[in-house]
Parts: sequence; structure tokens; C-alpha cells
Amino acid sequence: MSTNFRPAVPTAADRYFELKSDIHKKLIGVLNYDHLSSVPKERMRSEIGRIVERLLEEERVPMNTAEQNKIIEEVLDEALGLGPLEPLLKEPSISDILVNRHNRVFIERNGKLSLTGVRFKDDGHLLHIIEKIVSQVGRRIDEAQPIVDARLPDGSRVNAIIPPLAIDGPSLCIRRFGRHVITSEEMLKLRTVTPGMLRFLNACVQAKTTILISGGTGSGKTTMLNALSRAIPEEERVITIEDTAELQLQQKHVVKLETRPANIQREGAINQRVLLRTALRMRPDRIIVGEVRGAEALDMLQAMNTGVEGSMSTVHANSPRDAFSRLETMVLMADLEIPVRVILQQLASALKIVVQVSRLSDGSRKMINISEVAGIKNDMIQLSQICEFRRTGVSDSGKVLGRFEWSDERPRILKRLEVSGINLPEETFREVVEIA
Repeated sequence: MSTNFRPAVPTAADRYFELKSDIHKKLIGVLNYDHLSSVPKERMRSEIGRIVERLLEEERVPMNTAEQNKIIEEVLDEALGLGPLEPLLKEPSISDILVNRHNRVFIERNGKLSLTGVRFKDDGHLLHIIEKIVSQVGRRIDEAQPIVDARLPDGSRVNAIIPPLAIDGPSLCIRRFGRHVITSEEMLKLRTVTPGMLRFLNACVQAKTTILISGGTGSGKTTMLNALSRAIPEEERVITIEDTAELQLQQKHVVKLETRPANIQREGAINQRVLLRTALRMRPDRIIVGEVRGAEALDMLQAMNTGVEGSMSTVHANSPRDAFSRLETMVLMADLEIPVRVILQQLASALKIVVQVSRLSDGSRKMINISEVAGIKNDMIQLSQICEFRRTGVSDSGKVLGRFEWSDERPRILKRLEVSGINLPEETFREVVEIA
């Protein structure tokens, strides 16, 4: 019994990738890197473009002008950038780029995920781009170290994972770094917050109230932290601490600190705990921790309770109560055998306001809750709700409907605001805004 096997017929896409790969290899062979190093960046792209054009003519592949320009641009992206990802990185409306496999690339735009037509030639091509990214920050990725967190030159966060941990092939996630700082006016226009909520929170910041912003992945925690930080007076000295520098504070007196991962020898790591202790020696008026996610929670609470009032941070949590549960767990990670009662007292003393933000089903971001810490009862942090977004349904177009409402109970923090010389108008707490 004989079986006839037919070789797979190359598709037009396969032939296109082969041609582009051949041109790229030939380009590497003819480039004069010593000459290019002395050429200004604006001229480098045009010079390489002329070489690619000549190589295409030598290949004698029938192409019209548009097809030729396209392949020249893509080969330039391979040589100077991140290959197929370059067009996505140039699109400012894209907030996330998610490469599940070499032929499955998703993007997030306006809070919604969608599959793109972007693809890599194969797993090797995708792995080459990943290696190019991590090598730029002095890291490596291989079987011994198959997970890497890195950063693009524009500040975008990158996470890559490769086989054997990634079963279907290399995977890459890029969280875009927003060059545009969203203003309070834009947040009001997008109905993320109401004028009254923003007025209240800005007053809290001015009165040096410690604020925790809680929310899930992609809910807008950093955006909200940026927005609230604008209320910090210009004369104050602010120190920011982040794993990846994303905060874009507008004040002049800002010192930005960033953690450092271990090198190839797994040495030299500097974590947030070290930076927090260092920040306390730098005469801060406020310390802003981009995101607290580990044992540094203890150092942050101690800083807030020892004179660095008005500090702010974010945490991953689905509700204000979950945020305190997470912080309690993080403090225990410091492994200092601190009684839970003491941890709760530290939390209740340090944090005064919790802001919950969320990304809703229609992709919009909303501040869905503002809560105030009211103390401890029965070994639990007591929270008093100040304002919330009540969902009432979904429109035919999929838009989430609801309204922002204030609680009947006046916030205790108002006494602190009055002592600081801030008096909010009574209509602030009677505001009701419908989202229809």
C-alpha cells in the first residue's frame, strides 16, 4: 500500500515573507556599520532605503510601486525597529499589543480587544524580535531564563515568555506608554469622573490626605494617579518610586526613582523596599509609589505614618475592601512576625481615602467608588462610602448606563479640609450625574 505525500504549496504570504527575509539578510551583508554610525538618524533611513531598493531590482521580482514601497518600509522596520510591530507602535490610539503566537496578534483600542492582520514569519522571527527588545536593556531570554520584563525606549512595558513555559510558542505583551497626559478636562468629558468628585479629591490632595487608588489591570489606576497629582502644590518636593517609570507628574520639584532587575548573573537587583528607605533620606514632602505589590507595603505604611503625609499609591484589587486585604497580605510578606492587629492599626492610620476605578464592559473607564477609612471594628478595617457609580443597565449599542451619586453621610475628612483652609460648596455633595 503506497501513500502519496504532496509537499505543501507555498502561499503568497509565505513567498512574501521569504522575499523580505532574503532582502533583510542581504542588507545586513552589504551595510557599512562604521559609516552608518556617523550618519544622522534622519539620513540613515533614506540611505538604507536606497540599498533595499537596489537589492529589490537585483531580485527581478515583478512589483508595482506601492508593493515595492511596502516591502522597503517593512525591511527598514526589521533593520531599525521591531519588524511587524512597528506600525502598531506608531499608532497612538493602541494601548496594548498582545502577541499570543507568531500569527495571532491582538491590540486593545478604546478598551476593546481585536485581532489584527499582523503576523510574524514563524516562531523564530518572533523570538528574534523579543531578543532584540531585551538586549536593548542588557537582559537576555533563553531556556534558563524564559521570562523577561523589559521596557521600550519610549517607556512602554514589555513582558515576554518563551518555551518551554509558553506551550504554543513565544508570547509577547506590550503595555503602551502614553505620551499624552490625560487632563482633568478630558476625564470629565469622557465621564470618568464628575466635577464634584474631582473637586473633592483635589481638595483631599491639597490637604495632604493619603490616597490609595485601587483597580484591576487596565482600569486606569496610573492615569488617575497622574490626574490627582496635579493638585500637589508646586513648592513641594515629590519623590516617585516605580518598577517601570510611567508617572508623568507636572511639578518642577520631582525626583523619579525606578527599580532595577537583576543582571545576567542574577545580581544587582534594587527593589521598591530599598528605594522607599532611600527616599525617606531625601527630604520628601510626598512619596508616590506607582504600584505597591509586595513587602514594600510595610515600608510605605511606615513612611505615611512618620511624617510623609499626602503620599499616594495604587494597588491591584477589585474593591476597596479587597485592597486592604491585599495590603495586609503584602505587609505579612515582609516576614517580621507583626501581629495582624498592629498591621490593621498601621493601615487605618496611614490611609484615609480609597478610590476604586474600573474598566467597564463597554471599554470605558470609571471612578466607581470613593470610600473613607472610618477605623477598626472586630479586627476589620471599616470603610464609609462617600460616592459611587450605580449601574442601571446597558443600552442597545452596548454602552453601560448608570449615575454617579453621593452618600447622605458627610465625609469625616471635611474637618481636615476646613483646618487646611479648604471649604467645599454644599452642592458638591448633592451632585447626581446620569450616564445615558
